[in-house]
Amino acid sequence: MRAVFYGTPVEAVPSLRALVQMAEVALVTTRPDKARGRSGRPQAPPVKEAAAALGLPVSQPGRAAQDLERLRSLAVDVAVVVAYGQILPSELLEAPRCGFVNVHFSLLPRWRGASPVVRAILAGDELTGVTLMQLDAGMDTGPVLAMHPTGVGPEETAGELAARLAEIGAAMLAAHLPAYVAGEVAPRPQPAAGVTAAARVRAEEAFVDPTRHRCEAVVRAVRAFDPKPGAWTELDGVRLKLWGARAVENPGPEPGRVEAVEGKVLLGVPDGAVELLEVQPEGRRRMTAGEWMRGRRLQPARFTPPEG
Repeated sequence: MRAVFYGTPVEAVPSLRALVQMAEVALVTTRPDKARGRSGRPQAPPVKEAAAALGLPVSQPGRAAQDLERLRSLAVDVAVVVAYGQILPSELLEAPRCGFVNVHFSLLPRWRGASPVVRAILAGDELTGVTLMQLDAGMDTGPVLAMHPTGVGPEETAGELAARLAEIGAAMLAAHLPAYVAGEVAPRPQPAAGVTAAARVRAEEAFVDPTRHRCEAVVRAVRAFDPKPGAWTELDGVRLKLWGARAVENPGPEPGRVEAVEGKVLLGVPDGAVELLEVQPEGRRRMTAGEWMRGRRLQPARFTPPEG
């Protein structure tokens, strides 16, 4: 089997490694290096670093269509794509003999789109999974080769869940891709019912207003936006990222107020309280909520709506 791979983030790396074990990988295509951090230095995507370690050729076109003739010249059997980060044009999808196979982190047709893991946690889904599917011109609308359901842990963050789904997806590739390329798997259409969209995450969505957002919504936001962009609020005019939180049964401070109560740091919300476990004041490192409050000499803090 001769293949190419399309992917960008760390969650795509397990599938790349699985593909190398069963196919001759003629090319790895990933997104261009991106400036990150305070230095602004370009940083290679995790898939590029993994491909280099495996001795594989890498392409980083600005637009995937720029590699169309190169892909055609490689005469591959199949292309595998995992979180590449760009919609692929139909002429590209037709270049491999067996088309493109996508490893998607949801049970389609639920959560079609760019951010299925985040959306599942925000919605309170207790079940998710991985779908192995053929790509077509639509947004995750192609026929299904295989599905693997798995539960969502009650405290699992988006980063933790994505890492677990990445390993499941790699195992699914190993189990089903050779049979698909051999013509032994008949893809089946997705159900017409149950379609939901997983729109790309916007930074402003991660804002928490404790005077309006109820307990469960705050806790889900903290889990869903970890590791990025990080749920955040503003207290006493300072932005505070929330990296760990859980619901508490007892009543807490009034909505929008943070107090140290019996060794816990509690944030009041309209229907009770949220215990803050780990926070990060703007411009500082992550720390336990207790350490943050001790730095404030245990003085209460109050929500201040951000300007604009």
